[in-house]
Amino acid sequence: MDSVRQEISQRYNFDLPTMDVYRTEDTAIMGMGLPPEKLLRECCYIFQQATAKRMKYELKNSSFLFQYGPSIGTTEFRKSLASFLADGYRSEVNMSDLVQTSGATNGLHLILSTLVDLAGVIFVDEYTYMIALETIAQFNTMKIVPVPLDEDGPNIATLQALIDQHRFEPTKGKLFWGVYYTMPTFHNPTGIVFSEAKCQQLIKLARATDILIACDDVYNLLHYADPDAPPPKRLFARDIADLGRVEGWHGNVISNGSFSKILSPGIRLGWMECPPRCVEAFRNSGVLMSGGAANNYTGGVVATLIQMGLARRQLDHYRTNYAARLDAMAETLQAHLPAGCSFRKPNGGYFVWIRFPSHIDCAEFNRYCLEKYRVSAIPGVRFSFAKEARHFLRLTFAFHEPDYLRRSVRTLCEAAREYLEIAASTA
Repeated sequence: MDSVRQEISQRYNFDLPTMDVYRTEDTAIMGMGLPPEKLLRECCYIFQQATAKRMKYELKNSSFLFQYGPSIGTTEFRKSLASFLADGYRSEVNMSDLVQTSGATNGLHLILSTLVDLAGVIFVDEYTYMIALETIAQFNTMKIVPVPLDEDGPNIATLQALIDQHRFEPTKGKLFWGVYYTMPTFHNPTGIVFSEAKCQQLIKLARATDILIACDDVYNLLHYADPDAPPPKRLFARDIADLGRVEGWHGNVISNGSFSKILSPGIRLGWMECPPRCVEAFRNSGVLMSGGAANNYTGGVVATLIQMGLARRQLDHYRTNYAARLDAMAETLQAHLPAGCSFRKPNGGYFVWIRFPSHIDCAEFNRYCLEKYRVSAIPGVRFSFAKEARHFLRLTFAFHEPDYLRRSVRTLCEAAREYLEIAASTA
Protein backbone atom coordinates (compact mmCIF):
# COMPACT_ATOMS: atom_id res chain seq x y z
CA MET A 1 0.00 0.00 0.00
CA ASP A 2 1.90 3.02 -1.27
CA SER A 3 -0.92 5.57 -1.25
CA VAL A 4 -0.83 8.43 1.24
CA ARG A 5 -3.44 8.26 3.99
CA GLN A 6 -5.80 11.24 3.87
CA GLU A 7 -8.51 10.11 6.33
CA ILE A 8 -7.30 12.26 9.24
CA SER A 9 -9.79 12.81 12.02
CA GLN A 10 -10.97 16.41 12.14
CA ARG A 11 -13.86 16.11 14.59
CA TYR A 12 -12.33 18.61 17.04
CA ASN A 13 -10.85 20.93 14.42
CA PHE A 14 -13.59 23.56 14.54
CA ASP A 15 -11.27 26.41 13.64
CA LEU A 16 -8.90 24.35 11.49
CA PRO A 17 -11.14 22.29 9.19
CA THR A 18 -8.46 21.65 6.57
CA MET A 19 -5.41 21.15 8.81
CA ASP A 20 -3.74 17.81 9.45
CA VAL A 21 -3.21 17.31 13.18
CA TYR A 22 -0.26 15.00 12.46
CA ARG A 23 1.72 17.77 10.75
CA THR A 24 2.96 19.27 13.99
CA GLU A 25 5.58 21.42 12.26
CA ASP A 26 2.81 23.62 10.80
CA THR A 27 0.59 24.37 13.79
CA ALA A 28 0.50 23.19 17.40
CA ILE A 29 -3.08 21.91 17.66
CA MET A 30 -3.68 21.33 21.37
CA GLY A 31 -7.38 20.66 21.28
CA MET A 32 -7.52 17.16 19.86
CA GLY A 33 -8.89 14.51 22.24
CA LEU A 34 -7.15 11.68 20.40
CA PRO A 35 -4.53 9.09 21.33
CA PRO A 36 -1.27 9.87 19.49
CA GLU A 37 0.07 7.97 16.50
CA LYS A 38 3.27 6.92 18.27
CA LEU A 39 1.37 5.19 21.09
CA LEU A 40 -1.27 3.74 18.78
CA ARG A 41 1.49 2.08 16.77
CA GLU A 42 1.77 -0.58 19.48
CA CYS A 43 -1.80 -1.64 18.64
CA CYS A 44 -0.54 -2.97 15.30
CA TYR A 45 1.58 -5.53 17.10
CA ILE A 46 -0.77 -6.55 19.89
CA PHE A 47 -3.78 -6.88 17.56
CA GLN A 48 -1.68 -8.91 15.15
CA GLN A 49 -0.85 -11.35 17.95
CA ALA A 50 -4.39 -11.56 19.32
CA THR A 51 -6.00 -11.87 15.88
CA ALA A 52 -3.64 -14.67 14.81
CA LYS A 53 -4.42 -16.62 17.96
CA ARG A 54 -8.14 -15.97 17.65
CA MET A 55 -8.34 -17.08 14.01
CA LYS A 56 -6.73 -20.41 14.86
CA TYR A 57 -9.36 -20.89 17.54
CA GLU A 58 -12.23 -19.92 15.20
CA LEU A 59 -11.11 -22.39 12.52
CA LYS A 60 -11.53 -25.16 15.08
CA ASN A 61 -14.81 -23.83 16.52
CA SER A 62 -17.25 -23.24 13.66
CA SER A 63 -16.09 -19.64 13.08
CA PHE A 64 -18.79 -18.35 15.43
CA LEU A 65 -16.99 -15.02 15.69
CA PHE A 66 -18.16 -14.21 12.17
CA GLN A 67 -21.81 -15.01 13.03
CA TYR A 68 -24.45 -12.78 14.60
CA GLY A 69 -23.85 -12.55 18.33
CA PRO A 70 -26.15 -12.28 21.37
CA SER A 71 -27.80 -8.87 21.68
CA ILE A 72 -25.78 -7.73 24.72
CA GLY A 73 -22.52 -9.46 23.72
CA THR A 74 -21.10 -12.93 24.11
CA THR A 75 -20.53 -14.49 27.50
CA GLU A 76 -16.82 -14.74 26.69
CA PHE A 77 -16.46 -11.04 25.90
CA ARG A 78 -18.42 -9.90 28.95
CA LYS A 79 -16.57 -12.30 31.24
CA SER A 80 -13.17 -11.17 29.93
CA LEU A 81 -14.23 -7.52 30.14
CA ALA A 82 -15.45 -7.95 33.72
CA SER A 83 -12.05 -9.37 34.68
CA PHE A 84 -10.20 -6.53 32.93
CA LEU A 85 -12.33 -3.85 34.57
CA ALA A 86 -12.21 -5.42 38.02
CA ASP A 87 -8.42 -5.41 37.78
CA GLY A 88 -8.38 -1.76 36.69
CA TYR A 89 -11.03 -0.48 39.09
CA ARG A 90 -9.76 -2.63 42.00
CA SER A 91 -13.39 -3.49 42.71
CA GLU A 92 -15.92 -6.12 41.75
CA VAL A 93 -17.43 -6.03 38.27
CA ASN A 94 -20.14 -8.55 37.37
CA MET A 95 -20.45 -9.97 33.88
CA SER A 96 -24.25 -9.91 34.23
CA ASP A 97 -24.21 -6.09 34.47
CA LEU A 98 -22.37 -5.57 31.16
CA VAL A 99 -23.80 -4.71 27.75
CA GLN A 100 -21.51 -4.54 24.72
CA THR A 101 -21.59 -1.38 22.59
CA SER A 102 -19.58 0.12 19.74
CA GLY A 103 -18.29 2.93 21.97
CA ALA A 104 -19.54 5.48 24.48
CA THR A 105 -21.39 7.59 21.90
CA ASN A 106 -23.25 4.47 20.76
CA GLY A 107 -23.97 3.73 24.41
CA LEU A 108 -25.45 7.20 24.93
CA HIS A 109 -27.55 6.81 21.79
CA LEU A 110 -28.85 3.43 23.03
CA ILE A 111 -29.67 4.93 26.43
CA LEU A 112 -31.68 7.78 24.90
CA SER A 113 -33.48 5.66 22.31
CA THR A 114 -34.20 2.61 24.49
CA LEU A 115 -34.73 3.82 28.06
CA VAL A 116 -35.94 7.42 27.92
CA ASP A 117 -39.34 8.91 27.07
CA LEU A 118 -39.22 10.67 23.70
CA ALA A 119 -40.40 13.84 25.44
CA GLY A 120 -37.74 13.36 28.10
CA VAL A 121 -35.55 15.95 29.79
CA ILE A 122 -31.77 15.63 29.58
CA PHE A 123 -29.89 17.49 32.32
CA VAL A 124 -26.29 18.30 31.40
CA ASP A 125 -23.44 20.08 33.18
CA GLU A 126 -23.04 23.72 32.21
CA TYR A 127 -19.67 22.69 30.73
CA THR A 128 -19.74 19.25 29.13
CA TYR A 129 -18.48 17.10 26.25
CA MET A 130 -19.51 19.03 23.16
CA ILE A 131 -20.17 16.06 20.84
CA ALA A 132 -22.46 14.52 23.47
CA LEU A 133 -24.49 17.72 23.21
CA GLU A 134 -24.74 17.18 19.46
CA THR A 135 -25.77 13.54 19.99
CA ILE A 136 -28.49 14.51 22.46
CA ALA A 137 -29.71 17.36 20.23
CA GLN A 138 -30.53 14.85 17.48
CA PHE A 139 -33.37 13.65 19.72
CA ASN A 140 -35.24 16.85 18.96
CA THR A 141 -38.33 15.98 21.01
CA MET A 142 -36.19 15.89 24.16
CA LYS A 143 -35.28 18.98 26.13
CA ILE A 144 -31.71 19.84 27.21
CA VAL A 145 -31.40 21.64 30.55
CA PRO A 146 -27.97 22.84 31.80
CA VAL A 147 -27.00 22.49 35.47
CA PRO A 148 -24.42 24.70 37.26
CA LEU A 149 -21.15 22.90 37.99
CA ASP A 150 -19.23 23.51 41.20
CA GLU A 151 -15.59 22.54 41.79
CA ASP A 152 -16.64 19.17 43.25
CA GLY A 153 -19.65 18.34 41.06
CA PRO A 154 -23.07 19.69 40.12
CA ASN A 155 -24.97 22.16 42.26
CA ILE A 156 -27.37 19.69 43.87
CA ALA A 157 -29.90 22.27 45.07
CA THR A 158 -30.27 23.69 41.55
CA LEU A 159 -30.48 20.21 40.01
CA GLN A 160 -33.21 19.30 42.51
CA ALA A 161 -35.17 22.42 41.64
CA LEU A 162 -34.83 21.75 37.90
CA ILE A 163 -35.98 18.16 38.35
CA ASP A 164 -39.02 19.32 40.35
CA GLN A 165 -39.80 21.83 37.61
CA HIS A 166 -39.66 19.35 34.70
CA ARG A 167 -40.71 16.00 36.20
CA PHE A 168 -43.52 13.98 34.57
CA GLU A 169 -44.69 10.37 34.29
CA PRO A 170 -42.91 8.53 31.47
CA THR A 171 -44.82 6.84 28.66
CA LYS A 172 -45.56 3.16 29.21
CA GLY A 173 -42.66 1.05 27.99
CA LYS A 174 -40.00 3.65 28.88
CA LEU A 175 -38.10 3.37 32.16
CA PHE A 176 -37.15 7.01 32.68
CA TRP A 177 -38.64 10.46 32.11
CA GLY A 178 -35.27 12.18 32.52
CA VAL A 179 -31.51 11.66 32.43
CA TYR A 180 -28.60 13.48 34.01
CA TYR A 181 -25.66 13.07 31.61
CA THR A 182 -22.30 13.69 33.28
CA MET A 183 -18.68 12.63 33.81
CA PRO A 184 -18.02 12.19 37.55
CA THR A 185 -14.41 11.06 37.06
CA PHE A 186 -11.87 13.27 35.22
CA HIS A 187 -14.64 15.36 33.78
CA ASN A 188 -14.42 16.63 30.21
CA PRO A 189 -13.56 19.51 29.88
CA THR A 190 -12.85 20.55 33.50
CA GLY A 191 -10.86 17.51 34.73
CA ILE A 192 -12.60 17.50 38.13
CA VAL A 193 -13.62 14.43 40.14
CA PHE A 194 -16.96 14.58 41.93
CA SER A 195 -16.63 14.55 45.72
CA GLU A 196 -17.86 11.73 47.93
CA ALA A 197 -20.61 14.00 49.29
CA LYS A 198 -21.83 15.00 45.82
CA CYS A 199 -21.86 11.38 44.66
CA GLN A 200 -23.99 10.29 47.60
CA GLN A 201 -26.36 13.23 47.10
CA LEU A 202 -26.72 12.42 43.40
CA ILE A 203 -27.64 8.79 44.06
CA LYS A 204 -30.17 9.81 46.71
CA LEU A 205 -31.70 12.37 44.35
CA ALA A 206 -31.86 9.94 41.41
CA ARG A 207 -33.63 7.33 43.51
CA ALA A 208 -36.12 9.82 44.93
CA THR A 209 -37.06 11.20 41.50
CA ASP A 210 -36.35 8.05 39.42
CA ILE A 211 -34.14 9.75 36.89
CA LEU A 212 -31.24 7.94 35.26
CA ILE A 213 -27.66 9.14 35.73
CA ALA A 214 -25.71 8.31 32.57
CA CYS A 215 -22.01 8.49 33.46
CA ASP A 216 -19.56 8.96 30.60
CA ASP A 217 -16.81 6.90 32.24
CA VAL A 218 -14.25 6.82 29.43
CA TYR A 219 -11.32 8.28 31.42
CA ASN A 220 -11.64 6.40 34.73
CA LEU A 221 -8.69 4.07 34.12
CA LEU A 222 -6.42 6.92 32.99
CA HIS A 223 -5.34 8.08 36.46
CA TYR A 224 -1.82 9.33 37.14
CA ALA A 225 -1.42 10.66 40.70
CA ASP A 226 -0.48 7.28 42.22
CA PRO A 227 -0.13 4.37 39.79
CA ASP A 228 -0.45 1.86 42.62
CA ALA A 229 -3.70 3.33 43.96
CA PRO A 230 -7.16 2.52 42.56
CA PRO A 231 -8.95 5.13 40.46
CA PRO A 232 -11.81 7.14 41.98
CA LYS A 233 -14.81 4.92 42.77
CA ARG A 234 -17.33 5.12 39.94
CA LEU A 235 -20.88 6.24 40.68
CA PHE A 236 -22.33 2.97 39.40
CA ALA A 237 -20.43 1.01 42.05
CA ARG A 238 -21.91 3.22 44.77
CA ASP A 239 -25.44 2.63 43.44
CA ILE A 240 -25.16 -1.11 42.76
CA ALA A 241 -23.77 -1.71 46.26
CA ASP A 242 -27.33 -1.38 47.61
CA LEU A 243 -28.71 -4.15 45.40
CA GLY A 244 -30.78 -6.44 47.64
CA ARG A 245 -30.27 -4.20 50.68
CA VAL A 246 -32.46 -1.19 49.97
CA GLU A 247 -36.21 -1.72 49.64
CA GLY A 248 -37.49 -0.60 46.26
CA TRP A 249 -34.01 -0.38 44.74
CA HIS A 250 -34.16 -0.55 40.96
CA GLY A 251 -30.84 1.01 39.95
CA ASN A 252 -30.46 4.55 38.64
CA VAL A 253 -26.87 4.73 37.31
CA ILE A 254 -25.25 3.47 34.12
CA SER A 255 -21.47 3.51 33.65
CA ASN A 256 -20.91 4.09 29.94
CA GLY A 257 -17.37 3.03 29.00
CA SER A 258 -15.20 2.69 25.92
CA PHE A 259 -11.92 1.25 24.68
CA SER A 260 -11.38 4.41 22.59
CA LYS A 261 -9.05 6.11 25.07
CA ILE A 262 -7.53 3.01 26.71
CA LEU A 263 -6.93 0.84 23.64
CA SER A 264 -7.98 2.29 20.28
CA PRO A 265 -10.81 4.52 19.00
CA GLY A 266 -10.71 2.83 15.61
CA ILE A 267 -11.92 -0.55 16.89
CA ARG A 268 -15.32 0.99 17.87
CA LEU A 269 -15.89 -1.09 21.01
CA GLY A 270 -17.30 -0.21 24.41
CA TRP A 271 -19.65 -1.31 27.15
CA MET A 272 -22.34 -0.19 29.54
CA GLU A 273 -22.40 -1.34 33.15
CA CYS A 274 -26.09 -1.34 34.06
CA PRO A 275 -28.62 -2.24 36.77
CA PRO A 276 -30.71 -5.35 35.97
CA ARG A 277 -33.78 -3.51 34.65
CA CYS A 278 -31.65 -1.67 32.10
CA VAL A 279 -29.77 -4.81 31.04
CA GLU A 280 -33.11 -6.48 30.26
CA ALA A 281 -34.30 -3.46 28.28
CA PHE A 282 -31.14 -3.58 26.17
CA ARG A 283 -31.33 -7.36 25.81
CA ASN A 284 -34.76 -6.88 24.22
CA SER A 285 -33.75 -3.88 22.11
CA GLY A 286 -34.74 -4.33 18.49
CA VAL A 287 -31.57 -2.57 17.37
CA LEU A 288 -29.28 -4.90 19.33
CA MET A 289 -31.28 -8.04 18.58
CA SER A 290 -31.30 -7.33 14.86
CA GLY A 291 -27.64 -6.36 14.79
CA GLY A 292 -26.59 -9.37 16.84
CA ALA A 293 -24.43 -7.50 19.38
CA ALA A 294 -22.49 -4.35 18.65
CA ASN A 295 -19.25 -5.27 16.86
CA ASN A 296 -19.24 -8.99 17.63
CA TYR A 297 -16.03 -9.69 15.70
CA THR A 298 -13.95 -7.03 17.44
CA GLY A 299 -15.38 -8.09 20.79
CA GLY A 300 -13.97 -11.57 20.23
CA VAL A 301 -10.52 -10.29 19.26
CA VAL A 302 -10.42 -7.94 22.26
CA ALA A 303 -11.50 -10.77 24.55
CA THR A 304 -8.42 -12.68 23.36
CA LEU A 305 -6.32 -9.53 23.76
CA ILE A 306 -7.47 -9.28 27.38
CA GLN A 307 -6.81 -12.95 28.04
CA MET A 308 -3.25 -12.58 26.70
CA GLY A 309 -2.59 -9.60 28.98
CA LEU A 310 -2.08 -7.30 26.01
CA ALA A 311 -4.94 -4.90 26.77
CA ARG A 312 -3.52 -4.22 30.22
CA ARG A 313 -0.07 -3.70 28.69
CA GLN A 314 -1.42 -1.08 26.29
CA LEU A 315 -3.32 0.67 29.10
CA ASP A 316 -0.14 0.87 31.18
CA HIS A 317 1.69 2.17 28.10
CA TYR A 318 -0.80 5.03 27.79
CA ARG A 319 -0.82 5.85 31.50
CA THR A 320 2.97 6.08 31.74
CA ASN A 321 3.24 8.36 28.73
CA TYR A 322 0.22 10.52 29.55
CA ALA A 323 1.46 11.11 33.11
CA ALA A 324 4.71 12.54 31.72
CA ARG A 325 2.81 14.68 29.22
CA LEU A 326 0.49 16.05 31.89
CA ASP A 327 3.49 16.95 34.06
CA ALA A 328 5.11 18.77 31.13
CA MET A 329 1.99 20.82 30.41
CA ALA A 330 1.22 21.60 34.06
CA GLU A 331 4.79 22.62 34.88
CA THR A 332 4.89 24.97 31.88
CA LEU A 333 1.55 26.52 32.72
CA GLN A 334 2.59 26.95 36.33
CA ALA A 335 5.75 28.77 35.27
CA HIS A 336 4.43 30.90 32.41
CA LEU A 337 0.66 31.40 32.58
CA PRO A 338 0.09 35.15 33.07
CA ALA A 339 -1.47 36.68 36.16
CA GLY A 340 -5.25 36.65 36.04
CA CYS A 341 -5.33 33.19 34.46
CA SER A 342 -5.56 29.97 36.44
CA PHE A 343 -5.85 26.20 36.11
CA ARG A 344 -6.05 23.14 38.31
CA LYS A 345 -3.87 20.14 37.46
CA PRO A 346 -6.12 17.08 37.05
CA ASN A 347 -5.20 13.64 38.39
CA GLY A 348 -6.30 11.85 35.24
CA GLY A 349 -8.02 12.06 31.89
CA TYR A 350 -6.85 14.04 28.85
CA PHE A 351 -7.51 17.72 29.50
CA VAL A 352 -6.51 20.89 31.33
CA TRP A 353 -9.16 23.62 31.75
CA ILE A 354 -7.81 27.18 31.91
CA ARG A 355 -9.75 30.11 33.32
CA PHE A 356 -9.04 33.56 31.84
CA PRO A 357 -10.27 36.88 33.26
CA SER A 358 -14.04 37.13 32.84
CA HIS A 359 -13.86 39.88 30.20
CA ILE A 360 -11.72 37.77 27.83
CA ASP A 361 -13.42 35.96 24.95
CA CYS A 362 -11.29 32.85 24.42
CA ALA A 363 -12.77 32.21 20.99
CA GLU A 364 -11.27 35.55 19.92
CA PHE A 365 -8.04 34.79 21.78
CA ASN A 366 -7.80 31.40 20.09
CA ARG A 367 -8.09 33.02 16.67
CA TYR A 368 -5.42 35.56 17.63
CA CYS A 369 -3.18 32.79 18.92
CA LEU A 370 -3.59 30.76 15.75
CA GLU A 371 -3.00 33.62 13.34
CA LYS A 372 0.04 35.09 15.08
CA TYR A 373 1.63 32.13 16.89
CA ARG A 374 0.29 29.04 15.05
CA VAL A 375 -0.96 27.53 18.32
CA SER A 376 -4.55 26.46 18.84
CA ALA A 377 -6.80 25.01 21.58
CA ILE A 378 -10.59 24.81 22.04
CA PRO A 379 -12.49 27.77 23.52
CA GLY A 380 -14.85 27.05 26.39
CA VAL A 381 -17.97 28.15 24.53
CA ARG A 382 -17.79 24.90 22.56
CA PHE A 383 -18.61 22.97 25.74
CA SER A 384 -21.61 25.02 26.79
CA PHE A 385 -25.19 24.36 25.69
CA ALA A 386 -26.04 27.93 26.70
CA LYS A 387 -22.99 29.25 24.79
CA GLU A 388 -21.35 30.51 27.97
CA ALA A 389 -17.89 29.68 29.41
CA ARG A 390 -16.39 32.27 27.05
CA HIS A 391 -13.42 32.94 29.34
CA PHE A 392 -12.25 29.32 29.42
CA LEU A 393 -9.90 27.33 27.19
CA ARG A 394 -9.38 23.55 27.03
CA LEU A 395 -5.97 22.06 26.28
CA THR A 396 -5.24 18.41 25.54
CA PHE A 397 -2.00 16.99 26.92
CA ALA A 398 -2.37 13.40 25.63
CA PHE A 399 -1.64 13.92 21.94
CA HIS A 400 1.81 15.57 21.93
CA GLU A 401 5.15 14.54 23.45
CA PRO A 402 6.49 16.36 26.54
CA ASP A 403 9.13 18.53 24.80
CA TYR A 404 6.66 19.61 22.13
CA LEU A 405 4.12 20.47 24.83
CA ARG A 406 6.65 22.55 26.76
CA ARG A 407 7.45 24.64 23.68
CA SER A 408 3.85 24.98 22.50
CA VAL A 409 2.33 25.72 25.90
CA ARG A 410 4.99 28.33 26.59
CA THR A 411 4.15 29.96 23.26
CA LEU A 412 0.45 29.93 24.17
CA CYS A 413 1.28 31.58 27.51
CA GLU A 414 3.29 34.27 25.75
CA ALA A 415 0.35 34.87 23.43
CA ALA A 416 -1.99 35.07 26.42
CA ARG A 417 0.20 37.65 28.16
CA GLU A 418 0.35 39.76 25.02
CA TYR A 419 -3.41 39.44 24.42
CA LEU A 420 -4.23 40.46 27.98
CA GLU A 421 -2.02 43.52 27.64
CA ILE A 422 -3.79 44.50 24.41
CA ALA A 423 -7.19 44.00 26.09
CA ALA A 424 -6.13 46.13 29.05
CA SER A 425 -4.86 48.94 26.82
CA THR A 426 -8.13 49.12 24.86
CA ALA A 427 -10.48 48.82 27.87
